[in-house]
Amino acid sequence: MFLPKYPDNPTPAPAHTHAPADAPVRRTLPQISISPGAVAAVLVGGVVLTALLAAVAVTAISVAIAAVVLRSMLSDHHRR
Repeated sequence: MFLPKYPDNPTPAPAHTHAPADAPVRRTLPQISISPGAVAAVLVGGVVLTALLAAVAVTAISVAIAAVVLRSMLSDHHRR
């Protein structure tokens, strides 16, 4: 019922032929002009993000050190 129907005389697949290249087609890319203001904005944004990341890292380290100190102080207090 759902069997495929094949042609009686199948034609062979066409051979791949290359078209003669008389003149290569050159596609031009659109000109992109980058203003110095845009470059400065990207650089300033990168510096600000890096500074924020460094601030978060320093804060995390200081909080971890404070937690270790408080833990050791509380464990000494419970021993006595």
